Amino acid sequence: MEKMILNVEGMSCAHCERAVKNAVGELDGVESVNVDLNGKTVEIEYDPGKLGFESFKAAIEEEDFNVVGQI
Repeated sequence: MEKMILNVEGMSCAHCERAVKNAVGELDGVESVNVDLNGKTVEIEYDPGKLGFESFKAAIEEEDFNVVGQI
């Protein structure tokens, strides 16, 4: 397992947090998702053999949030 931290703009409430956790958490190979609303980050523990940055970016942007980059 590896960890990736993404900088995500547009998250401001518990609903935003749930939407991102659910979208990323449903991807095959994701072990855990932690959202920090104040820090505007999403930390993902995942299997790098199954998915990576582009998969996470697509899932988060599908929920109408903007992935600024990887930390």
